Amino acid sequence: MRYAPFAMLTGPARRPQLWRLAVGIGLVLAVTFLIGQLLFGLVLMLAPQGSSAALAEAIHRADAPLGMLILLVSMGALGIGAATAARVVHDRDPRTLFGPLPLALSQFRRTAGAAGLAALLGGALMVWATDGTPQAGLTPLRWLALLPLTLPAILIQTTSEELLFRGYLQSQLAARLPQPWVWLTVPSVLFALGHYAPGTYGSAATSVAIWAFLFGLAAADLTARSGTLGPAIALHFVNNIVALALIAPQGDMSGLALMVWPFGPSDTEALLRMLPMDLVTLLISWLAARLALRR
Repeated sequence: MRYAPFAMLTGPARRPQLWRLAVGIGLVLAVTFLIGQLLFGLVLMLAPQGSSAALAEAIHRADAPLGMLILLVSMGALGIGAATAARVVHDRDPRTLFGPLPLALSQFRRTAGAAGLAALLGGALMVWATDGTPQAGLTPLRWLALLPLTLPAILIQTTSEELLFRGYLQSQLAARLPQPWVWLTVPSVLFALGHYAPGTYGSAATSVAIWAFLFGLAAADLTARSGTLGPAIALHFVNNIVALALIAPQGDMSGLALMVWPFGPSDTEALLRMLPMDLVTLLISWLAARLALRR
């Protein structure tokens, strides 16, 4: 069976009652909120006198390196929340949310290489297919100097999201409801809702959420086929390197980008024009990841 390896993640999923999962989600939200408040409070406390308001705005907009780095690292609270819920609510070792770690690391490397090539091809296709030529973001030297911070920050953000949506939610759901359509779609719907941001994307917010749902399905499929979080983290990591560190829309969340598109996230027409190419890139990356896992 194509999803037989998923047993490596569902096997350790103890106490799979749905009410426990609901309590676990509530605990994840509470832990994430608490850690977020503590982190931002600490950052603002350490800020030079009189600069707290400006720093808070910089974190909110993430259009400069410091604000973007803090925002990405703060997403680690999701992973801590998922690990806490696994331990407290389900009496589950949080390490089992990753699957067997040596295998997860091996699959991460293989998937990252294949998906990385596919994502670069997709990025080149987007530049070719769109009217706007990317503009300069950070200077190359500054971008390279920040890369040792950028890559770990993106890895923290993507690992935390995958730990919650695929490691925790998907495996705990599958332990209680073995029908694939349930544990493939429900975490993906929640993942999409987390990316639904009308205040940022305007009338394109629904289309962006649909893209996030399809990305969630791809990551969920890779997780079930491989039995570890390695491939899903790699797919997410590569995608966000391209979207956040290589070519990002102008304005919000462009603080670490080498290049920026000549439009912002609120430019509905431009976003909708790019979404088909984004979907093609996602499809190519998912297929490349599946091929890499077969080797």
